[in-house]
Amino acid sequence: MAKKVVATFQTGKGKEFTKVIKTVKSPKTGAYMFKTEIVHKDHVKDFLSRKD
Repeated sequence: MAKKVVATFQTGKGKEFTKVIKTVKSPKTGAYMFKTEIVHKDHVKDFLSRKD
C-alpha cells in the first residue's frame, strides 16, 4: 500500500509540495524539538522564517 501512496504523490500536483523539518528550542526546558510540515515549494522560506 505504501508504494501506491508514494507513486500517486509523485505525479501531478504532488511534486509542488515539500516536507520541511525545522528545529525549535523549547523555552521551558531548553530541549530541541522538531516541527514537521508539508508546505508548497513556494512557501518554504516563509515556514522557516516563522517564529513558533
